[in-house]
Amino acid sequence: MGPEVTLLRPLWLLALPVLAGFGWWLYTRRGGLGDWQRATDPALLRAMQALGRVDNNASRAPLLAMLAAVALTVLALAGPAVERRDTLSFRNLDGVIFLVDASASVIEDARWPQMLTMGRFGLASLGTRPGGLIVFAGDAYIATDMTLDHLQLGQTLSLIDAQTVPDPGSRPERALMMASELLETAEIIAGDVILLTDGAGLGASSLQAAARISAQGARLSLVSLSQSDAAFATHAATGEGKVFTLDETDALADWLSESARTRLEAQNYPLLFWKDMGRYVLVLALFPLLTLFRRQVT
Repeated sequence: MGPEVTLLRPLWLLALPVLAGFGWWLYTRRGGLGDWQRATDPALLRAMQALGRVDNNASRAPLLAMLAAVALTVLALAGPAVERRDTLSFRNLDGVIFLVDASASVIEDARWPQMLTMGRFGLASLGTRPGGLIVFAGDAYIATDMTLDHLQLGQTLSLIDAQTVPDPGSRPERALMMASELLETAEIIAGDVILLTDGAGLGASSLQAAARISAQGARLSLVSLSQSDAAFATHAATGEGKVFTLDETDALADWLSESARTRLEAQNYPLLFWKDMGRYVLVLALFPLLTLFRRQVT
């Protein structure tokens, strides 16, 4: 399937019917001499024809070339554009921060490898969006600051183990507050925060942090190590995100790609995703004009 094409300034197309009407009027005018037949003395005109200085059957090619050039110019002004989903304009607008619960109850769970797989799927869907990684247990730490180096981010994610965070316990509210500060520092206006946890420690403090993240224009979603409960749903609703289970890798990837793009468009940033091809159409308009400069050999 080819790239999606749209028109950024479609109202310019209204000029095409006017151009078509004007062109038809010019094309159907009597002969190739136009008003010269009425303005010139008939005897003089016949004399010039006898000398071969007048061509009654003048070609309409110059007229057609001019009309084609003007039509292409109108099309260029209409702004044909192709979608650019990997544009670097995402960089300063949208980012994703992964919060990974590295407490003993998570690391020692048999489903821990599945949670890492969810994180890898999330990283794979970032495109050119920057990502960051925060690990937490009894305290929270920035493992990787906001970066476009997703390979490094994935390697750091794979290295998380029971010794990564020395503080025992589970304090997701600290990780959420750190994510909020990181979003503010990186000037992210429409980011995502993905909390991968078993739900331990979720409460009033983490709910306040979720509300703060939502107020910043970001979304908080949760990946549940086990069956999600009311705490997961409440945090996701407060953070305007979703709850994902370990078997919803594709859903998470779609949430971080298509849904993020739609959200930015809703915030009046659609032009960041389109490349205006009008300048290239203007180059095409030059080719019909070149035919007007042909030398006629007699």
